[in-house]
Amino acid sequence: MLAYIFRRLLLIVPTLLGIMIINFIVIQAAPGGPIEKVIAQIQGFDVSATARVSGADQGEVMNSTSRSGSSQTGSSKYRGAQGLDPAIIVELERMYGFDKPAPERFLMMMSQYLRFDFGESFFRDQKVLDIVIDKMPVSISLGLWTTLLTYLISIPLGIAKAVRDGSKIDVWTSGGIVVGNAVPGFMFAILLIVLFAGGGYFDWFPLRGLTSRGWEDMEFFEKIIDYFWHLTLPVTSMLIGGFAGLTLLTKNSFLDEINKQYVITARAKGVKERRVLYGHVFRNAMLIVIAGFPSAFISILFTGSLLTEIIFSLDGLGLLGYDAAINRDYPVMFATLYFFTLLGLVMQLISDITYTLIDPRIDFESREV
Repeated sequence: MLAYIFRRLLLIVPTLLGIMIINFIVIQAAPGGPIEKVIAQIQGFDVSATARVSGADQGEVMNSTSRSGSSQTGSSKYRGAQGLDPAIIVELERMYGFDKPAPERFLMMMSQYLRFDFGESFFRDQKVLDIVIDKMPVSISLGLWTTLLTYLISIPLGIAKAVRDGSKIDVWTSGGIVVGNAVPGFMFAILLIVLFAGGGYFDWFPLRGLTSRGWEDMEFFEKIIDYFWHLTLPVTSMLIGGFAGLTLLTKNSFLDEINKQYVITARAKGVKERRVLYGHVFRNAMLIVIAGFPSAFISILFTGSLLTEIIFSLDGLGLLGYDAAINRDYPVMFATLYFFTLLGLVMQLISDITYTLIDPRIDFESREV
C-alpha cells in the first residue's frame, strides 16, 4: 500500500501541471483581461472594480494620461486603447507582468505556487493567500456540513429503500427524491427565504453572514447556536439536491449486490439477514458511493455553493472565484484553481485508501497506476 501511495503522490505532479497548463492557455486566449479592464477605467467606461494601481505607479500612469490626453491614435492589441499614449500601455504591462512572454510568466507563476506564494490580487490590493483564507470559513462550513448531512441521510435512506424495494415507504420516499432532483437548489433557497427568513411568512432565520454582530462576546454555546442558526437555511437548500442523487445511487448499488449469488448462498446457509446486509453487502455496495465522495466534496466546496452564497449574502470561495473570473483577476483565478485541483487529487488518494479500510480484499499494490 505504501508503494501505491508513493506512486500516486508522484502522479499528482504531472496531473496538476497539465491542468494548470491547459487552463493557462485557455485564459490567455480568452478575450479581455486585466489591462483592458484598467484601460476601460481610465477611459471612464468601467467602475465595477478598483484596479491595484497605487503609489508611484498610480502617479506615473495618471501623469502619462494627463500628458497624452486623448490626442494620440494608433493600433493596439488591447481593446479600447486607441487614443492612449503607448507609454501608458507599456507601464500597465509592466505593472501586471504582461511585459514578459507567456511561457516565462507561467514558469514564474508555478515556481511561486510550489512555495505556496500566490502573489497579490490585481484589484483587491491584498495577498491572494490572505483573501482565500478570509473566504475559507464560509466555504468549508457549507461544504463540510452539506456533505456530512448528505451522506448521513442518503446512505441509511438508500439502504432502507433497497431492503424494502417496492413497498409504500420506497414509493413515497421516491416521490420526495424526484422533487429533490427536479427543483434546483437556488429555487429551493428562495422558497426557504420566503417561508422562514422574513420573505412573507416567518422571520426565524437570518439572511447574511455566518455569525451575528457581537459574536465574539458571546458565550461558547451561544456561539455554536448562532453559527448553526445562520447555516440552517443555506445548508438545507444545498442538501435537497445532493441527497436525492446519492440516495438513488446507494439504493441501486445495494439492489445490485443483494441480487448476487453470494447473498443468495449466505441466506440459504441460514445467515441472519442483518449479518448478510452489513457483513457482506455493505462493504461491496459502499465502494461506488465512496468513489464519488472527493468530487462531491470539492464540487460543494467550490462551485456548488456559488448561487447559495449570492442568495444568502455569504462571502465564500465560490463567489470569490466568480468575481475573479468576471474581473479577470488572474492571480486569484489561478491560485484557487491550483489549490482546489491539488485538494481534489489528494482527496482522490484518500478515497482509494478508504477502499481498503472498507474492503481489505482490495489490493492496490498489484495495480499499475
